[in-house]
Amino acid sequence: MRLSRGVPFVAATLMAAALTWPTPVGATPVGEDHCARQERVRIPGAALQQSACLPDLTTTGLAGTPYTDMADQAGLTAAGTRVPSGVPGIQIDGYFPDSSRFNATHGWKHDAQFVVRLPDRWNGGLVVTGAPGTRRQYATDKAISDQVLAQGYAYAATDKGNNGSDFYRDGTRPGDAVAEWNTRTTQLTRAARQAVAQRYGHLPRRTYITGISNGGYLTRWQLENHPELYDGGVDWEGALWTADGPHLLTSLPTTVARMAGSARDEDLYAVGFARGSEFLWPYHEKAYWGVTQKIYRAEFDPSYAPGCPGPSAGTTPEQILAPCAEDATYDYASRPDSVRRAVARVALTGRIGRPLITLHGDLDALLPKAADSDVYARMVGSAGRGSLHRYYTIEGGTHVDGLYDSHPDRLRPILPCYRSAFEALVSWVERDVRPPADRTVGRPASGDVVDSCALSAPARR
Repeated sequence: MRLSRGVPFVAATLMAAALTWPTPVGATPVGEDHCARQERVRIPGAALQQSACLPDLTTTGLAGTPYTDMADQAGLTAAGTRVPSGVPGIQIDGYFPDSSRFNATHGWKHDAQFVVRLPDRWNGGLVVTGAPGTRRQYATDKAISDQVLAQGYAYAATDKGNNGSDFYRDGTRPGDAVAEWNTRTTQLTRAARQAVAQRYGHLPRRTYITGISNGGYLTRWQLENHPELYDGGVDWEGALWTADGPHLLTSLPTTVARMAGSARDEDLYAVGFARGSEFLWPYHEKAYWGVTQKIYRAEFDPSYAPGCPGPSAGTTPEQILAPCAEDATYDYASRPDSVRRAVARVALTGRIGRPLITLHGDLDALLPKAADSDVYARMVGSAGRGSLHRYYTIEGGTHVDGLYDSHPDRLRPILPCYRSAFEALVSWVERDVRPPADRTVGRPASGDVVDSCALSAPARR
């Protein structure tokens, strides 16, 4: 973890290694303005950047190329999701100075990687996001990038400065790795705004921040701490961090205890898990609960069970996903004050300074909404910022849309509701059209739930 501070724009331009990637074989020019000013666009502060002029910046055109990573997107969208295509423009990949090496994308083995996409046809806006979970910069290409590029927005995404199941090893103090997520998002936003100005001749007229899960947390934090950079945001099931809880370290230990046979279903309900979500629990036992608890506990409370996960969460999928036995009895409330101070470094306050729309599925079995977005909505209200916030519960939504394919009779993807929410945000910011009041968006008994969602739809009774 090392951040470049105070590097002037001109100096950063001279420092950056600026290379041009070849256009894919068979690609043809799109128009006379295709990739105009490509050679002039530099990412301020980047240690390395590579630029490519592409006929299509969406996953339809990029799948199977070095310009995206379909594997890192796995599980985030339903299989039948329709996505736009045919958006020509410039893609810039690179990284900012950093001392950690978790991200091996492009063979760089260097963190603080980013992707910036600049479509030929620009609507004057910029959308910024950070990777969900412990994924990397291409994770939300299908979920977010494709749609906003087709609408004409420039797009920028960061790997958050550390990634993978060993992310907690970054930094020197507890909480350093998560704190870097926020700094890297701010850094990329500022740099991307300047890159947009170089490409199109002026700064973006509107800049929006958005994200899924940890990306939703980044959205909340940025609107609380850097509202001057953004015009608004959409938070898709953002993780909640507060010094006294609740957060995942107050809910997930109970799931580990249940896995060990020392907790009951009723105990999970008591820490926020929804009745009716039980059919999702076996999958989360295998894929999420154990690993999530141990690596975030190692990030904020490394003195607890230092041998597990230890210097690595594991080298095989089985080792990585396995829980630590000690986490079944982890009690955040009884831990030393130093642990609360570590969480306080990245804690949310609810004091947003720009319009924010929050979405959360009522069947989220990783970050249950009762211990997350319900709490955050109250925090926003208590901070006197309720007029800047809308909160929509998505009936049948869960943490990752890919689970819809296994349970189409019980779940609905959140992505179409997210797209509707983004449009509602734009109307709110740019035309002063107020979004619907906070509500539960019902899962329709029939119709297209994979690609359509009306935020005004009431819940079924």
